Amino acid sequence: MVKMWKIRSWGWSLFRMILVVGICFIIVYPLLNQLSMALRHPSDMYDMTVNWIPRQFTLMNFETAYELLNYPSAFLGTLLMAASLSLLELIACLVIGYGFGRFKFKGSNILFAFVLLTIIVPPQMIMVPLFLNFRYFTLFGLIPEPGLNLLGSSWPMALMAITGTAKRSGLFIYISRQFFRNMSPSLEEAAYIDGAGPLRTLFRVMLPNAVPIAVIIFLFSFVWNWNDLFYTELFMRGKTLLPLALESLHSRFAGYGDLMTVNGTYIQLVNNAAMILYIAPVLILYAFLQRFFVESIEKSGIVG
Repeated sequence: MVKMWKIRSWGWSLFRMILVVGICFIIVYPLLNQLSMALRHPSDMYDMTVNWIPRQFTLMNFETAYELLNYPSAFLGTLLMAASLSLLELIACLVIGYGFGRFKFKGSNILFAFVLLTIIVPPQMIMVPLFLNFRYFTLFGLIPEPGLNLLGSSWPMALMAITGTAKRSGLFIYISRQFFRNMSPSLEEAAYIDGAGPLRTLFRVMLPNAVPIAVIIFLFSFVWNWNDLFYTELFMRGKTLLPLALESLHSRFAGYGDLMTVNGTYIQLVNNAAMILYIAPVLILYAFLQRFFVESIEKSGIVG
């Protein structure tokens, strides 16, 4: 009986291992395929014996992509933009989520329903109003017509982040609201007894206990801002940013010196190398912060 139980336990463990390995392979397969393509020499594209491992390893594709993307300038610009927007969005979502989670006022449920609506409505549906609003920005009529033209700068995305109306802010507000809602009210009561007001209680008592949820919101926001093309193309076209540089890679390649005469299949190799350079910072960030990210999810209780 004991032997049969051990066999079943071993079989179940083997099944779970095979299942996890299979799922991991499905997730990692596109990255492995891109890396294989990025390291190939153009002659390997016509070699039918080359499947995964290139016959001629080369870094030429990375060098070309590095130059076409103007990588140092685009990387620094994207890094500063993503980090600053994520920080603003973090502050706004924590404050708004705290208000919804700890205070009850007339119409709070209706307002929170509008917050949830922002998760459902795709940003493409409000693209034209957003564009016109920041093209002729009047701040509710306080600035004389025709207003300010904020397009071509980071002001539209910064204003949306600090007001909790960015692309994923609805989700972050919901997460922070649920977190603060489940916190013990004794913390606030003790602060109020000591004479602290709502804002002081928030910044001195509640936010220090919200570090796990803050890490999750910041990391998710950073990744989404790093990968965002919709808002950067809508508001910041002409800026030196990695999403825009990667989108225009083919047009830049067309005028890149002697490569105009190279067969078009070489563009695929350069494009894969550019994608590796684009996602490498996010992978490095996750590699260093993986432990904190997992611990934050465990402490916050987010599941599913």
